[in-house]
Amino acid sequence: MLGNLPNRGRIGPGGAHDVLWQADRVSATTPFPAPVPSADRTRVRVEIAIVLALTVGQSALYSVLTLLRRLLDPRPLSEQSAELNVPLDAAVLWDVFYRVLDVAFDLALVALVLFLLWEPAKGVFRRLGIDLSRLGSDTLRGMALVAAIGIPGLALYAAGRAIGVTVSVQASPDALQWWTIPLLVLSALRAGLIEEVIVVGYLGDRLSRLAWGPWRIIVAAALLRGAYHAYQGFGAIVGNVAMGIVFGWCYRRWGRLMPLVVAHTLIDVIAFVGYPLAASLWPDLF
Repeated sequence: MLGNLPNRGRIGPGGAHDVLWQADRVSATTPFPAPVPSADRTRVRVEIAIVLALTVGQSALYSVLTLLRRLLDPRPLSEQSAELNVPLDAAVLWDVFYRVLDVAFDLALVALVLFLLWEPAKGVFRRLGIDLSRLGSDTLRGMALVAAIGIPGLALYAAGRAIGVTVSVQASPDALQWWTIPLLVLSALRAGLIEEVIVVGYLGDRLSRLAWGPWRIIVAAALLRGAYHAYQGFGAIVGNVAMGIVFGWCYRRWGRLMPLVVAHTLIDVIAFVGYPLAASLWPDLF
């Protein structure tokens, strides 16, 4: 979360040893690298454009166009709906097969981005903080983010529906089957990895190399997050921009993506599986 970077301080009695220790401390908690020379920045810009065109940038464009079409529809947004995680085939076996492949090919894009970020002298997983070295603290931080983001997000969705600026989002099929639950969990994990690795981790790295400041990076990534959720209406745009700012702050403060992936995955699991399951068990309440 947004916070002050560690104070490097002055060179003390330890001399060079203290300087190295302070440098290690800063690099461990500062995910944004130093800018590259001006001559190399065109290549970085082209790479960013290609990655966004293949991933979330493409989604943002289609999402904004979908919102435009919804606004041109004579029906108000409150009477329109968006379906997520729809079956890909009527036959169960083929539906499972196609949906697993769909997730696998999307995660291949995450692998491509990690490959682009990989440097021989540095492990990309540790540098981005998506390893399992701090699983306990990462999980606790992720759960705290679920409480901080998930509960207000539900309230914002309800408010958007009430004032007519958010569409009805059907996150999963009405009737959950035993084979759809693991598929929905897998879909939630896909969303967590794609959005946090690419939007927060990758863009944070590359835009920093273009000499963008941390706050400029955080706001730009948050606006992109809001754009590719525009198909859900204006409430979703506002909510996801706020989520992006909080997540960007957390990444700058903690220097780790894992808490963000955990939080995002849990929020989507609750939406995809938890709510429809609760609705089926207690229909009068929901």
